[in-house]
Amino acid sequence: MTVGILLICHNDIGAQLIETATDMLERLPTRLEHIDVRQDDDPIDLLNAARRRVADLDGGEGVLVMTDMYGSTPSNIAHRLRDQHQVQVISGVNLPMLVRALNYPRLPLAEMTAKACSGGRDGIIQEGASEGS
Repeated sequence: MTVGILLICHNDIGAQLIETATDMLERLPTRLEHIDVRQDDDPIDLLNAARRRVADLDGGEGVLVMTDMYGSTPSNIAHRLRDQHQVQVISGVNLPMLVRALNYPRLPLAEMTAKACSGGRDGIIQEGASEGS
């Protein structure tokens, strides 16, 4: 069994991240889906869709939900998923974060979440910055 991953992001950010990760890895080692959040979408409809997706993705190991921006509609929806399922939520998804999570498909949910967070942080580099600044 592996942890499922759900991206809840504005517009097609989640779809594009998944497409790019798939191109890089050639094969996805875990169940991975996305929900696009558009300006005129009803948040209740989105929450219901997210609940269904989490239920589909959870094979017993839980689901890691990644959103693009903390405090936004995708983040608020993800936050509400934590009440019903074994779900961990990370906001601020980037490609290194997603790829790192996909590289550790057999880790338990809490460990995969930690790996994803470190991948996201490690993938942010200020070029030309001196060491330690």
